[in-house]
Amino acid sequence: MKLVAFATSSAPVRPGALLDADSVLDFAHPALAMPARAQANDAYDLAHPFLTAAREAVDKARDAATRERWRAAGAVLARSSVQLHAPVPRPGKILCIGLNYRDHAAEQNAELPKRPLLFSKFVTCVQRPDGPIRIPRFSTQTDFEAELGVVIGRRASRVGEAVAMQHVLGYCNLHDVSARDYQFGDGQWQRGKSCDTFAPFGPFVATTDEIPDPHRLRIQLRLNGKTMQDSNTNQLVFDVPQLIASISADITLEPGDVIATGTPPGVGCFRKPPVWLQPGDVCEVEIDGLGVLHNPVVAADTADAAN
Repeated sequence: MKLVAFATSSAPVRPGALLDADSVLDFAHPALAMPARAQANDAYDLAHPFLTAAREAVDKARDAATRERWRAAGAVLARSSVQLHAPVPRPGKILCIGLNYRDHAAEQNAELPKRPLLFSKFVTCVQRPDGPIRIPRFSTQTDFEAELGVVIGRRASRVGEAVAMQHVLGYCNLHDVSARDYQFGDGQWQRGKSCDTFAPFGPFVATTDEIPDPHRLRIQLRLNGKTMQDSNTNQLVFDVPQLIASISADITLEPGDVIATGTPPGVGCFRKPPVWLQPGDVCEVEIDGLGVLHNPVVAADTADAAN
């Protein structure tokens, strides 16, 4: 499945799935009679009946007659008529990994880390596909970082590598925007990584059955149409099972949590001369099988359209 969150002009953000390039299935529509959720992030819980019913609904919608009946009822919508939001609008945690690509370490002449370098972003960083990345008022060195996002689908505490993938719901494009002057000037990373709009992701979460091997995916970032980052997830220092095992040793992962697995080479701060995001720029993150995450860049005082 390709899971999305979306809103219309007459209804708030709710979960759904892309049926094809042009159609969205609305899981909140009464015609689908989906199981009730006690909390929003139950929609991402592999142990909850909601996801089982969601998959059954997507399968039913492959039948042309069923799809047309649901379209007539308003349960199948044209993608052009909805606004996609981040596919997990409010993750419980956004956990990020630094220096996790071999080729990125090489461009810095840096030693590979002995264990995952962990930091976090706040939920207020979340931004929707096509929503603006807002440059902080006092930053002149805001940078781009394409990343593979891993969405957790099952509670994970002290999970071993051998079973770690059983806790993954799926994958998405993620943009780890970073204010380098804050990041390096503060002496710690939290503010520089956690400014509002600094975690766009989407446009959808592809469930694990759609991505047989997350460790062999081309990952790219384009800035104003020019390719700045172009690598492959086979360059990860710590793969997805290793990351889940390492994080869950001390931090319980829950459905709807998102892990940003690190960025490949080509980021702005290591270019000569450096390249910083400017108002009017357009960023695109593209990973095999995960669509394209598109976001414009705006000045600090521009009205925000975050989730």
